[in-house]
Amino acid sequence: MDDREPHVGLDAEAVLGPDGLLSGLLTDYEHRPGQLEMARRVTAVLERDETLLVEAGTGTGKTLAYLVPALLSGKKVVVSTGTKTLQDQIMEHDLPLLERVFDQPLAVACMKGLSNYVCRRRYAEARLSPEAARPPLSRHLEIVEDWLGQTGTGDRAELSLLPSSSPAWSAITSGSETRIGPKCEHYDSCFVTHMRRAAEQAQLVVVNHHLFFADLAMRGPHGAGAIPDYDGVIFDEAHLIEDVATEFFGVSVSTTRLQVLTRDAARALSAAGLGAEVGKLIAQVDVRAAGFFAALPRVASEGGRVPLSSELFEERLRDPMFALDNALDALASFCKGHVDRAEAVAQIGRRADQVRDDVATIADGGAGGQVTWTLARGRSVSIGASPVEVGEILRDKLFYRGLGIALTSATLSAGGNFDFLRSRLGIDFEVEEAVVPSPFDYPQQAALYAPKSIPDPRSGEYARVASDEIEALCELSGGGAFVLCTSLRMMRELSERLRDRLERPVLVQGEAPNATLLSRFREAGDAVLFATMGFWQGVDVPGRALRLVIIDKLPFDVPTDPLVSSRCDALKAAGEQPFMKYLVPSAALSLKQGFGRLIRGRGDRGIVAILDSRLTTKGYGRVFLRSLPPARRCRTMDELREFWTEAEA
Repeated sequence: MDDREPHVGLDAEAVLGPDGLLSGLLTDYEHRPGQLEMARRVTAVLERDETLLVEAGTGTGKTLAYLVPALLSGKKVVVSTGTKTLQDQIMEHDLPLLERVFDQPLAVACMKGLSNYVCRRRYAEARLSPEAARPPLSRHLEIVEDWLGQTGTGDRAELSLLPSSSPAWSAITSGSETRIGPKCEHYDSCFVTHMRRAAEQAQLVVVNHHLFFADLAMRGPHGAGAIPDYDGVIFDEAHLIEDVATEFFGVSVSTTRLQVLTRDAARALSAAGLGAEVGKLIAQVDVRAAGFFAALPRVASEGGRVPLSSELFEERLRDPMFALDNALDALASFCKGHVDRAEAVAQIGRRADQVRDDVATIADGGAGGQVTWTLARGRSVSIGASPVEVGEILRDKLFYRGLGIALTSATLSAGGNFDFLRSRLGIDFEVEEAVVPSPFDYPQQAALYAPKSIPDPRSGEYARVASDEIEALCELSGGGAFVLCTSLRMMRELSERLRDRLERPVLVQGEAPNATLLSRFREAGDAVLFATMGFWQGVDVPGRALRLVIIDKLPFDVPTDPLVSSRCDALKAAGEQPFMKYLVPSAALSLKQGFGRLIRGRGDRGIVAILDSRLTTKGYGRVFLRSLPPARRCRTMDELREFWTEAEA
C-alpha cells in the first residue's frame, strides 16, 4: 500500500467538478451537477459525524459521489452495498478509475461473507472423505485444487470453472459456524485471515449488507466484530436495510443447516480418528431432524413465511423437538469428551449446542417483540424468530454511535418524502435529507402506460386480458421486454399463455440460472423475459436490448406474512392506518425499483406498462404515481404508439 494520502489539498469539486481531475482524465467526461451536490453532502456528514438520507436518481453517478468524499475524508470508512455485484463493480471498475485519478494506489479492501471463501481446513477434510472419490465431487475438487495453486483471495467469484450448483462449494466454504480461528492449523494461510488483515490496514473497506449486519448483530459494546472498527459508513442500495437487518437480528434453523452440520461432523470426526465411534450419533441427529421438520405445518415451497404459534411447540412439535434436542446433546457431549483430538471436534460440539439454543429460542417465541415462522424454499425448510421492528435496534447499535452515516439509493422516498424509510429504520431524530434528480429526460425517454380498460388484478378475467395487453405491447416494441410478476403463479400462467403467441424468444425465470437468462436476453435483442422479484432490482441491461418493462400488479406485501401482519398490528395499536402507513409506501418503493430497470443511460428509450387498474382508480394510486419518475403518461394504446413512433424516430 502507498503511504501517500489522496486527500491532501483536494476536495470533491477538485475531483468531480467541471474542471476537476476526472474531467482531465476522461475524454468523454460529462460534468454532473447532481453528483457534485451529493458529494458535498456526503463530505459534510462524514466531517460532522451526522446522518444523511440522499436519493440519487439513476444516472447521477452516485457511486463516485460517495467514494470520492470517503477517500478524501482521511477517516476509516465502510461502504456497504446491497449486492455482491455492486461490490465487485466498485472494486473492479470504480476504485481502479480513482487510482488513475489520484495517480497512486489506494488503501482499500474488499470483505465478503465467509461463505464466499474456500476454507483450507474444510477442503482438506473433504479430500479425505469417502465422497471425494465419487463424481461429480471428485471432478469438482480437482478443479478447486488447480485453482488453489493460483488464487490469491480464495474468492468464489474467481472460480468460473466450477458450476454454480456444485456440491463441492458448500463442502469447502468458510462460515461463521465452521471457522475455528487462531487455533486452526491453516490460520496463517487462511484466505479469511488475509482478508481481515487487509481490511485492518485499509482506509476504505467495501462490504455488503449481509456481512455488515451479521457483524453488527454480533458486535459487543467494545467492537470486536468481523469488520475492523470504522469512523463512518455509507450504505448504497439502502432501501434493502430493513429486510437484511431483520434477518440478522433474528435466529433461524433449517434442514440445510442441520444437514451441513452432520456432514461436517462425519468428516471432522473421521479425520480425528473417531468416525467409527460416532456414526450412530450422527445418524440419530439426521433421523430426529427429519422427524422434527416433518411435524411442521405443510408449507408450499413457493409460498412465503407461515406463522408458528407457541401452542404448536407445546403440542404437536413438543416430542419431536425434544427428540432432536436429545440427539444434538448426545453429539455435543461426545465432542466435548474428545476435544483433545482436534479443535475441529470441539467446534462441532459448539455448533450442535448452538442449534439447540436457537431451536429453544424459537420455541419460546424469540425475544420480546419477535414473531416466529416457518418457510419452505426449494428443498429446504426453515423455522425462525424475527424482530417485528428493527428501528430501535438500529438506533442503539448504529445511529447513536457517533458515526458519519450516509444512506443512498435511487429509491428511498415514497410519495415525495422520506417518512416511510425513517419510520422503518428508527430515524426519529434530525438528519440531513436530499433528493438529487436523475439527469435523464424522462418525458422524452420513457412512457408510463396505465391502460384504462383492464380488470381488477383479483378478477378471474385478469390473466386473459393481461396476456392480450402483453402481446400487443411486445408487438409494438419488437420485444426487448421484461414481464415482471408479483408471484410465481402469475409468472407461469402468463408465460404459458404467451409462449406460442409471441414471435420472439421467450425466457422464463427458473428455466436457467439468472445470469444465463440475462446473457441470452442481451444477446437476442428481441427476447421477452418472464420473471419475479429477483429481477426487480440490481439487474442492469442498458441500451436497446431492454426497451419495455411490463409489471403485472402493484407489488403489495403479502398481508398474511407473519412479519407483515405483526407490523400492521403494531401500527394499529399505535393508532395508525397500516395500509397507508406501511403497505402502500412499501409497495411504492418496490414499484419504483421495477421502473428503474428501464432507463439506464441518456440514449435509452422505452415503455413501462403497469397492468393494474388500481394505479388510476384508487386514491392511493397517487402515492405510487408521485413516487415514479416523470415519464410521459399514456392511457391508451394509440397514445402509446404515438410516443413510440417519436422515440424510434
